[in-house]
Order: sequence, then structure tokens, then C-alpha cells
Amino acid sequence: MQTHNQPRSAGTFGFTLLVAAFVLNPWGSLLAQSQEPQKPSTEVQQLKERLQQLEDTVEKLKAQISTVEESQTTQTKTDVAVGTQISSTATSTSVPTTASTAAAPKSEDEGKGESTFAIYGFAMLDFGYQFRQADPNWFDTVRPVKLPSFRDQFEPNGNWYSSVRQSRFGAKSTTPTRYGELKTIFEFELFGTGVDAGQTTFRLRHAYGELGDFGAGQYWSVFVDPDVFPNTNEYWGPNGIAWFRNVQLRWMPYKGRNALTLALERPGASADLGSAAERIQLQGVRPRFALPDVTGNVRFTRDWGHFQAAGVLREMKWVDTVDDDIDLGGRAFGAGLSLTSAVKANENNTIKMSFTYGKGIQNYMNDAPVDVGVALVNTGDPRRPIKGEALGMIAVMSYLDHRWNERWTSSIGYSMLKMSNSDGQLPDAFRRGHYGSGNLLFNPVPNVMVGTEIIWGRRENFRDNFSSEDVHLQFSFKYNFNKEFRF
Repeated sequence: MQTHNQPRSAGTFGFTLLVAAFVLNPWGSLLAQSQEPQKPSTEVQQLKERLQQLEDTVEKLKAQISTVEESQTTQTKTDVAVGTQISSTATSTSVPTTASTAAAPKSEDEGKGESTFAIYGFAMLDFGYQFRQADPNWFDTVRPVKLPSFRDQFEPNGNWYSSVRQSRFGAKSTTPTRYGELKTIFEFELFGTGVDAGQTTFRLRHAYGELGDFGAGQYWSVFVDPDVFPNTNEYWGPNGIAWFRNVQLRWMPYKGRNALTLALERPGASADLGSAAERIQLQGVRPRFALPDVTGNVRFTRDWGHFQAAGVLREMKWVDTVDDDIDLGGRAFGAGLSLTSAVKANENNTIKMSFTYGKGIQNYMNDAPVDVGVALVNTGDPRRPIKGEALGMIAVMSYLDHRWNERWTSSIGYSMLKMSNSDGQLPDAFRRGHYGSGNLLFNPVPNVMVGTEIIWGRRENFRDNFSSEDVHLQFSFKYNFNKEFRF
């Protein structure tokens, strides 16, 4: 199909202009022919001059042609570019985003920076020899509260044990948003507790997320300082430190070198019925937790290490659901203070310390028995012959983590927890526990650890002067993995 308004070629356009020039100036040629003949030299000279004029005219016409063609070419490119842009815009509304549009600015809900996702954990084998005896459900740990409360309670002495229950798997992520960084963590291990005590089974450690200054889920209690746990191999570790993962809602208004954290945490407590355990009236008593526990800490981080002060306030209630002449309901308040620090004595030595004091806070400790004990009351009131009270406690820990060289490390230290028993507890109730350990660990290659550790524990009873001890000699093999993805 023929298209109008197409640009003519340079030769056609130049010939047209020459014909037009001749038509507009015919008299010059006629006059030249009507003149009398002149000398040949004069005629040749005139012809040369006229030829020069024609050549100049042609050059000017060529220049004008070039100008016109460049103008038309520029306009054509502009039309094509505009058409392409319009076509791209129309296409973008009907097809998926391409690489050219992927570089568009982020929306307001997206933050600056990159997101990360990591999987991590370790496979670990513990095996060793138990020289004394302890609750068989805790065969691969040394817990003073699980040692015998009377002679040969868990006989016989001397058992070989092995376990992979420390093995762990976790995943965590970070994502920048307009409200701050979004952090998530999900982590589990194989160490059964509670109704699964002694089993190798799934146990949730963390299921938690943070967005900016707020966090929610199961994570380390705000009353806990995770950075003071020593570099030990035995799973349970020192008894005299606060060590508890709890469901919570936390607020972190200040972060960094000087930090403040406040939280509302899931309440919970345990009780020792002691001498009143046989009373049938107690069968109808049920716990009631009407309020969450309130926890908080302040933390100061410096070049030499850190210091943290943490506190907890809680209410514990129990309700008598039996409608009779006796009311055994009541309540108790718990409160505690924990001071912790990790001090870098030098590049090879770190001292880790903890001091905790309070009443009714045993639920937050690494190895403590009960929060509430029965107290005998002689008031003459037949409706309330007994009551419960929050039990006091004090706990300490001190450990040294030492680095011999790039491959060899050690950790050695001692911990203790002491209870303030109520007068309604039995003579064989737990009163004091001691824990000590020392190890030598070897890292032959990155992410692999081989080590040996000796662990000692001692239990002392309330009033019958009985005590028991246990010693473990343990060997461990640990294989770490960690893979991070950035996008």
C-alpha cells in the first residue's frame, strides 16, 4: 500500500529545484543568446563563472536537503519513542512485572535494606558414666532437686548413659519494614520434659517475633539473662541462675548499649502440700491466675562486657471449689530481683556471674522445686486450718570461660540455690542444692566440637540432715550447621 507524506529522495528533490530556478530566471539565458558574439576567451570565462554559480547553488540546495532530512529523521524517532512508551505503558497494565519495572521504588510498607533467612542448629551426642544415682527420667543431667531425698531412692549406683536429646534445629528471619525490622525465630530440640521427661521427643524452645519495639511469642523471659550461661556441655547446667522460656508480650522502648525491656508473661506456679497432702479437702483446691506476671530489665553494655538488673512481680491464687464448712482458698504474692554480668577480664577470659533473690519465683529458676508451701496455722478457726505461702530463695553462680588457643577452651565454676522452707513442708523437702563442673573442649575444625566434662551435684534436705550427691563423667560430640540466605 502506498503511503503519503513520505520524504522524497535527495536526487529528485535537487532536480526539481534546478528546474524551478531555470523557470524563474529564463531571461538570463535568452539575453545571453541574443548578444553579439564575443571573443572566445570572454565566452569561456563567462561559462566558467556561470558553472561556478550553478555549483554553488547545488551545494546550497544539498545543504538544505540534508537539513530537511535530519529534521524528518528526528521527528520519526520521536514518534517511534512516544509510540513505544505508550505501548509499554499499555502492556504494563496487562502483563506481569518485567525486569525493567522491578527496579521501581518500594512501597511505603517496605523498609530499606535486605531481608535474611537462616536455618541453624546442631547434632549432638552425649555419653558417659553416672557414678551415683538420680531420678532415671533425668539420667543425662545433674539436677540437685532430682537427687535422692532418702537413701537408695533411685538405686543402684553406677550407670552408663548416652543421649542425642540436646540436638537442635531452628530457623530465623529479618525483614525491613516501615515500622522497623521484623524478626522471627522458631526453634525446637529433642529434650523431653514434664510428661515427656526422659524421652527423646519434640520440645519447643522459641516461637517468637519482633516488629520494631514490640515482641510477642515464646522466648527467653525478660527476667533471664541468656548471655551468662557458661560454656558447659551438660544440658541442664548451673542450678542457681534464672533460666526460663515463657510466652510473653514485651515492649523495648530503649535498645542498644543502654536498654530497657518490659513484659507481661504467662503465669504459673507449683506447690508443695507437705504434711497436708493427705487431707481430702485439698482435692477440690484449684489454681487460679487472674493476672499475668510482670517482668522487666535494664541492661548496660560496654567494652568490658555487660550488666543486667531484672525484676518480676506476680500473684498466685488457689480456689477451694468444694462447698463445705472449710475454705482452703488463698493467694500469695511473688517478687524477685536478679543481677547478672559477664566481664571480659581479657581476650581469653570471661567471668560470668549471677545473683538472684526473691519469694515465689522458683518457676523462673533453672533448678528449683516449688513456689508455694503449706504453712500450718493455729488460729482456732475451723474454716481455715492451713494456708499457703510464697517460699523464699537465694541463688548464686560464678563461672570462668577460658580460651587456651584457637582450638582449645574450658569452663569451670560453681552454683548454689537455697530455699526458705515453710513449717508445713516435710523433713525431706529440698532445702539446698549445689552444682559444679569443669570441662576441656576441642574444636578440630570449624563447626565441630569434641569435649569431656565432669559434673558434680549435691542435695540437702530440710530437717532430717540427709544429703545425697551424684557425679557424671561425660563425653560430647557436637556438629553445628548454619546457612543464611539474603534477598
